[in-house]
Amino acid sequence: MKDQFYKHIENLQDSITSKIEEVDGLAKFKEDIWQRQEGGGGRTRVIENGAIFEKGGVNISAVHGELPEVLRKQFNADEGTFFACGLSLVLHPINPMIPTVHANWRYFEMYDTTGKMVTQWFGGGQDLTPYYLFDEDAIHFHTVCKNVCDSYSPDFYSTFKKNCDDYFWNTHREEARGLGGLFFDYLKATNSFTILDRYNFVTAVGASFLESYLPIVQKRKDIPFTISQKDWQEIRRGRYVEFNLVHDRGTLFGLKTNGRIESILMSLPPVVQWKYNHHPEKESEEERLIAVLTNPKEWV
Repeated sequence: MKDQFYKHIENLQDSITSKIEEVDGLAKFKEDIWQRQEGGGGRTRVIENGAIFEKGGVNISAVHGELPEVLRKQFNADEGTFFACGLSLVLHPINPMIPTVHANWRYFEMYDTTGKMVTQWFGGGQDLTPYYLFDEDAIHFHTVCKNVCDSYSPDFYSTFKKNCDDYFWNTHREEARGLGGLFFDYLKATNSFTILDRYNFVTAVGASFLESYLPIVQKRKDIPFTISQKDWQEIRRGRYVEFNLVHDRGTLFGLKTNGRIESILMSLPPVVQWKYNHHPEKESEEERLIAVLTNPKEWV
C-alpha cells in the first residue's frame, strides 16, 4: 500500500504542477530533491512571482525511522518505527479576488520492534481561504467535494466538512481560517471499508482538486483590484500564518521531528501585514467575509 500510494502522489504532483504552470503562463516550478538524515526524503516544487500565483508549493515526501517522541506519546508506545508519505500543497494568488487554497493527502504506517505493522491509515483534505467572498465560488468548491464524497458514502461529506470547519478554526481569533472543505484523519480499515476502499476514496479526492479550484482562478484572475484590497488580502494572510504556526498539527509535527524547515514553512505567504486592532468598515465586503468566517455555513 505504501508503494502504491507514493507512486500515486508522484503522478499527482506532476499533473498538478504542470496544470498550474499552464494556467499561470509565466512562472515555472523550481524542484528541490532533499534527503532526511533519519530516513527518507522528498521532492519539493515551488512557484514564485508568476502572472497569477505570487507563491505556491506542491510537495511530496516519504519519511521513515524510529518513532519520534511526539508519536510515542500520542500512541502510548515505548518504541517502534513508522513510515509516512504524502502530498501537501498551498497556492497564494496575487489577485485578492482569487482565494488561497490548501490541500494534502497522506498515508501512515506504524510498526512494532519486530517490524510487524500494527496500524495504518489515510488522512487529508482540501480547503479554500478567500479574501473576498463570492458565494458561487464557495458553492462550486464544496459541490466538487461533496460529489466525490457521495460516490463513496452518504455520510462522508457532512462528517468531513464539519471536521474541516472544526479543525481550521483560529481559537484565539474565534473565527475560521477560510470557508472549509474536507478534513479527514485516521481513516483505517473497518467493518464497512477496507484499506483499499480508503485508498480509492483519498485518491479520488486528490484527483478532484484541479476541478474544485482552477475554475475559480479562471473566473477571478482578471478582476481589477485596488491597493486597499491588496492590503486586506495581506492582513488576512496574517491570520493564515497565525493558524499554521499556532494550531496546525502538520506544521507542529514537522517542527518537533526535525522536519525539513524549508518544506514545512513553504505554506507561508510571501507578504503579510499585521495592523493593530484592525476592523473592516461597516457593511463592507470585508465585513461580509468576517461574518461568514465567524459563523461557518452550509454551502451545499
